[in-house]
Amino acid sequence: MAATLPKKTMSKDKTQPKKKRGRVFLRVLGVILCVILAFVLVTTVVTVIGAQANYRKAKSFTPLQYDVQLVPEEDADGNWSFTTDAPLKVLQLTDVHIGGGWMSMKKDSMALNAVAAMVTAEKPDLIIVTGDVAYPVPFQAGTFNNKTGARIFAALMEDLGVYWTLAFGNHDTEAYSYFSREAMARFYEEGDYPHCLFKTGPADVDGFGNQIINVKNTDGIITQSLFLFDSHAYTDKDYFGVLWKYDNIHENQVAWYKDNLAALNAQNDARLQELGMSGESSIQSLAFFHIPLVEVKDAWDAYVENGYQDTGDVKLIYGVAGETGKVVYCGMHEDDLFETFQELGSTKGIFFGHDHLNNFSLDYKGIRMTYGMSVDYLAYPGIYKKGAQRGCTVIEIQPDGTFDYHAENYYQAKYISQYEKEAVTMQEVTYADAQ
Repeated sequence: MAATLPKKTMSKDKTQPKKKRGRVFLRVLGVILCVILAFVLVTTVVTVIGAQANYRKAKSFTPLQYDVQLVPEEDADGNWSFTTDAPLKVLQLTDVHIGGGWMSMKKDSMALNAVAAMVTAEKPDLIIVTGDVAYPVPFQAGTFNNKTGARIFAALMEDLGVYWTLAFGNHDTEAYSYFSREAMARFYEEGDYPHCLFKTGPADVDGFGNQIINVKNTDGIITQSLFLFDSHAYTDKDYFGVLWKYDNIHENQVAWYKDNLAALNAQNDARLQELGMSGESSIQSLAFFHIPLVEVKDAWDAYVENGYQDTGDVKLIYGVAGETGKVVYCGMHEDDLFETFQELGSTKGIFFGHDHLNNFSLDYKGIRMTYGMSVDYLAYPGIYKKGAQRGCTVIEIQPDGTFDYHAENYYQAKYISQYEKEAVTMQEVTYADAQ
């Protein structure tokens, strides 16, 4: 009997399903990459188009018409000086927040409109921006490019023909933005902006933009000095600012202030002797920076603890606190700047920004500490719909070195917009809201 041979079975090719799954994965990956590439290309094109449109808008405003415009001159020590026997008007702007990306085009346009209207009506001799001209936060602006917003703002200032400078804020140069603080300092100082008075400042002092602008009378006597400080950005490993750990004015900046104040007083004394006048100079000064000092929080907390009433050290001059939580988001460490102001007795007023919904001014131990009215349409969710906090601060420096100042809201008849002014809610803020 013949042997029965075993049936031959066909072995299955186990590699076929794997290959199929691999092809599907590659196709899906390819589609995802194509979608991402398309999104990047579209947003890049829209960003370029939007930035160019806002740049053109910045160049479209009517230049200021001065009866007589003061022209600053550069001293031998490298400081800019305005010479006048009349009051000098300084306009403080803060937190302009021009995003420069595809997500912020409309709000950037609103910011340009607001700034142009206020500058045109006020006709200041000098504009000082206390930080955050640019806002390159990608999930709100749609770009990492911090130079785009700065370029648009600079174009507006040059179009209006007003002298201006700035102290850097935390958002002007983020850890993830394209251009460093040093690069942005070069942009402002070395760019084709003849009305920009920004100076990078001494290389051996921390930060960029530590500078002095003097006001002199026609006898060459300094009647007021304006000190600008870089208050830096974040500290204690909060590289992206998500923990609200803000930096302080550094020790060598305080030393820079003391040394330069002494030098300016010596310069004044020499000029007084040349004129045959006796006495020692005691220059009056103001200071400008972005992040408020710890003393601002100390003063506000004391005011709150006293039932929103003045204390022996604290007097409310005007304004309200619209921020919640800590209310004052100051530097998280101590510094000696306020104590140095007290010791030397020169600086009687400091102006800052950073907390967009705060617009109060306090007298604390004889020094006026003032939040500028913010411009911001972008950084705070829904802030473009609110109007009570938006405006500018007008500072008038008198020939005798004293100064007056007041806040101005943007939504008033004297600020006539060249383009349509948006409708907003003029929210009421009470002190209870700020707790």
